[in-house]
Amino acid sequence: MKTSKAKRYTVDNNVGGANNLCCAVIDSELDIHIVHLGTMGVYGYGTSGGEIPEGYIDVILPGGREANILHPAHPGSVYHATKCLDAILWQFYQKNDQLRITDLHQGIVWGTNTPQCALDDRLVNRFDYDGDYGTVLNRFLMQGAMGVPLTVYGTGGQTRAFIHISDTARCIDIAINNPPNKGDRVEIFNQVAETRRVRDIAEMVAKMTGVEANFIPNPRQEAAENELDVSNRKFCNLGLNPITLDEGLFDEVTEVVKKYKSRCNPRKILPASFWNKARAAECASLDPDSIKIDASKEEKKVEVAGVAHLNTTATTA
Repeated sequence: MKTSKAKRYTVDNNVGGANNLCCAVIDSELDIHIVHLGTMGVYGYGTSGGEIPEGYIDVILPGGREANILHPAHPGSVYHATKCLDAILWQFYQKNDQLRITDLHQGIVWGTNTPQCALDDRLVNRFDYDGDYGTVLNRFLMQGAMGVPLTVYGTGGQTRAFIHISDTARCIDIAINNPPNKGDRVEIFNQVAETRRVRDIAEMVAKMTGVEANFIPNPRQEAAENELDVSNRKFCNLGLNPITLDEGLFDEVTEVVKKYKSRCNPRKILPASFWNKARAAECASLDPDSIKIDASKEEKKVEVAGVAHLNTTATTA
């Protein structure tokens, strides 16, 4: 987070919004199904020692009692903390007011357009490439297309869950059409396609684009290396055939980057938000003015691609 003000805004906005939504649904007296697009970050990004189940985990309580409880929260950012607080609100309002709620724990989204959005330029999605809102794979693809060294945080040993934007839309559609019954506990799906290690993704993009990977100090407070095994059986059982990382699909992202490259501000590429004072101190040597776009990339075809307009809005979450 940038500042304490940003942290307060994030908590007030996200948690207050979730609570207000539940209150509005109750006051409406209508049978409404809430579908919340959340994050895998509620589980945390340490090595769990096994597969992360979908929302609920089997445990043995003192005295040998077996139970199936909400998976323990382990957020790694203020934003993720608000999603954990949202999850508690969903549980309360389902129990107290029998609201029908589905919570989607989504992985890192990559890609730019769904087939529908690709039909007309006026439907294109925003494309974030900055250190706050830009997701890691889209950032790498943008940097590779622009001839900028890939900004790999720390060792790049972070393992993360990924999903293509088209699958995001498919999953939401599946969730809407498979609501829980009134009185059922909150339905939770892990909305992911696969897991990959960040440095492996950087190596893939570097090989395609000829741009080197630049390992920089990590602005985030997180494990340098972690394993991640995630269950996504619920969506697959309901018909999802996940799109996995494929170099051919990367072309979609780079073409948009090339189309809107004039909107790129190189000073937005390096991280500008730091998880705490220690992270900020370690990243003090990072100079936004040191990032230069390689002009030779402008006419050279790059084996990757992109989607909509480049967006640099930054109030970190």
